[in-house]
Parts: sequence; structure tokens; C-alpha cells
Amino acid sequence: MVHYQQYSEVSKEELFPQREMMEKKQKKFLTVAPFECAWPNDLRFREAGRGCVAFDAFAHNDVTVVFREQVGSQHYHYKRDNCPHYTVIIGSHRNKRLKIEVDGKTVVDAAGVGLCCSSAFQSYWISIYDGLISIGKGRYPFQNLCFQWLDSNPNCTVQYIGLSSWDKHVGYRNVNVLPATPNHLSLWKHVDFVEHDFGEDDLEQELEDGIANYESWGLGKFLENWELSDMFFIVGKEERVVPAHKLVLEACGDFCLSSSVEEAVHLPDISYSVLHALLQYIYTGHTQILESDLCSLKSLSLQYKVMSLVRQCEEILERIMSNKQLVDSTQLVDIFYPSWLQCSKTFPYGLPIDRERLERFLSTGEYSDLDLYVGVHDIVLRSHKVILGSWSTPFTKMFTNGMRESVSSVVCLKDVPLEAFKIMLEFMYSGELNKEATEGINTLLLQLLLLADEFGVTLLHQECCKILLECLSEVIL
Repeated sequence: MVHYQQYSEVSKEELFPQREMMEKKQKKFLTVAPFECAWPNDLRFREAGRGCVAFDAFAHNDVTVVFREQVGSQHYHYKRDNCPHYTVIIGSHRNKRLKIEVDGKTVVDAAGVGLCCSSAFQSYWISIYDGLISIGKGRYPFQNLCFQWLDSNPNCTVQYIGLSSWDKHVGYRNVNVLPATPNHLSLWKHVDFVEHDFGEDDLEQELEDGIANYESWGLGKFLENWELSDMFFIVGKEERVVPAHKLVLEACGDFCLSSSVEEAVHLPDISYSVLHALLQYIYTGHTQILESDLCSLKSLSLQYKVMSLVRQCEEILERIMSNKQLVDSTQLVDIFYPSWLQCSKTFPYGLPIDRERLERFLSTGEYSDLDLYVGVHDIVLRSHKVILGSWSTPFTKMFTNGMRESVSSVVCLKDVPLEAFKIMLEFMYSGELNKEATEGINTLLLQLLLLADEFGVTLLHQECCKILLECLSEVIL
């Protein structure tokens, strides 16, 4: 819900009702999808060219707020706007910079100022007063000033406010429009603020669930899943059977698996909980295990040369020993794949998978379970169902819905452009877009955009959209 408050006469007492509105617990908030913009009807300055918007935002990067004379559309983008406008971008360049643009041209590009946060909602305010743009952090509007810039040729017609994004979802809540007059700055300093429970955990979880539904990709859905599996472990004295995928295991360690036949690996002296922790770490980049099982997990990881997990276990055990603590058989330990080892921002981001090894498997066809006949000339591309399925819901359904492709190792894609499909396939294994497709607006890029949309490869689709927008903005400028 968006609140709008006006004042006929400014005083400390009149500011308290506004504070109460800002403290009111809100169950709803606004999620803006990549490359879109929301224009709530009541989100406008009372006086053109003068006003302040205060809000909370939850984002990986590019919290983007647009100010213009008229309301834009849902698919409005500031890079394509020919009308006078201001744009403030908090966390630009992958959350490293703050930018201010005037009519699509960058006038401020500052490092490390007012960056956004993807782990919790952060509070911000942006004020415009006759071309003076002020940006601050915190729940107090007009306090905790982070940056200020004065437009020498001020746009005094801006009145409507758009809440936008770049290539990631942005969540907004507690959006309030306030008047901006010179004496507000001193008055707000005297207003006490009392923290209230905003139900933040619920809101953040709701936003994360929405993003997860939009970006439904990853290997986690195949963890201990018989779908597309080509080997299994027989673990413990109870001989529990646990399925897995050779390609995934060999891309992050050395399991000594054959590439030609289905295999069963017997682990009679290993408990299921230890094997589960290892597999969960490989498929999701995160696991939990009892302190008392840490040594067993370390040994199993060392056996299969999953070295990042070996180091994690060693560090946790050393920390326990240095604190002179006894190992607690009931205490759970969280283990995450170290962020400093994550060289890619897409797949296999967050997973202990060697990307170079994965790309080699694509080029050699090792562990391949799929022959793709692409285009009119039936060019054969050897691939792996689990990788295609981890990126694409249509491919997952194709391989698991009980139809011909579910049991066959051959899939024919007659009406698919070969070069564009090869680039999409390489993206699925590397997480990076081939430079050929990024050289301006060309046929290959447009074919790639349509393929990504057809097969539901969301992150590739976003990358293509980003390149198109950047090219269009350069043409306009």
C-alpha cells in the first residue's frame, strides 16, 4: 500500500501522524520484475519539482527510481525515455556504484555510496527540490544524507514517481511521499522514531519465494532424485539406495565413475546422513550436519576429492578445538560453499562445480546421455539432460513426462537455428554469453533471445534483453 500525506502548515506535532503511518505494519509490498517499472497512482509530488519519497527496498542490485512529468507504462524503461526525467540508481554496476541520470545521460557515477542489500530490507529516501537531488539511508527522511547533487539546469516539472529495476527483481515496501521544503530538514531531526515489528522475515521470505518461482533453475531439484540419474549409492548397514548423476559428481570431485555403464557404489561404513550432507553440498552449495559427523564428512569428501568441503570441515573442527569445546553430538553445523571461490554470477554460481571441467565434458561428450539433432542438417550436439533440465523447465518436462524423449537419448529440434542454439548450450555450461552474440543488435542475438524465451532459460533471456537495451540507448544518445 502506498501512503500520501500533505501538510497545510508544518510543525513537529503534524509530523507524528506521518510517523505513525510509516510505523504501521504492512503485509503487502511491491515486487518489480526485471526491466519493468511500477507507477502507483498516488505516488506523486504535491508540488511539481519538489518532494521526497521514502521507501524500503530488497534487491541484489539496481534499486531504480524514476521521476518524470507524466506516468509511464509497466514496460517503461528510462533508457528509452525521450521526455525530461531524473533517474536515481542505488547499487548500479552489480551493487558497486550510485548513479544519477538526467534524460538518460549519466551525471553522477559514485563508488560505494548507498548500496542496496539482498539479505534484508533497507530504508532509503530521495528528495528533489528545484534540481537539488538528495539521497539518504535510514528510516528518517532528510537525515543520514549519503549524496547530494545540484542540477545547473533544473527540471521543475517532475512529479510522478516510478519504481523500477534492471536485470533482477526489486522488492519495495513502506513507500511514502512527503513534501520537501527547506525547514523540513531541521524539523525531522527532532522526531523520535520507535522501532516496530514490520514482519520483515515473512515479507523477505515472500519476496524470495517470488524470485525463486521466476528463476526456477538449478541442480537442487535433482538432489537424490531418480529423474535423469545414471548411478546410485548403496549406503550403510541398512543398504539404503541413493540416486545421483555422474556428470554432477565428476564436475566437482573425483568419484572414478565410468562414462559408459550405470554404476552402483557401495558405502557400507558410511551413514546416510553423511552421504546426504556431501550430496546436498554438491547440488546446492549448502548443507547441515551434526558436529559429531564432521570427521566422517571430511573423510568422505577427501576420498572423493571435494576439496572445498574438506577445507570447510577442517576449519570448523579447528575452530571447535581452539575454543576448547567438546564436540556436541546434538549441535547442527551449517556449511556453505565459500563466496570468494565463486567465479561466475550465474551457473554454477554457489556450487562447488569446476566450470572448466563442465565445459570439457560438453566438448568431449563424456558422460553424455543426450544427442541433440539440431536444424535442417541434423547436426548432432552431445549434451547432458541434467544440465539442460537444471536451466529449462520445458527441457525438464520433455525428459521426465513419460513421452518418447524420456526414454530416448535422441531429441530432434528441426526448426531451431543451429548457431544460436550452440551459444545457448554453451551458456548453460559456462554461465557466460558468447561474445559473438553481444556485438550489437544482430540476427544471432535476436534468435538467441527467442530461443531463451521458448525454452525458459530466464537468465539468458535477461542477458539478451540487457544487451538490446544498452544498444538501443546508445542509438538514442
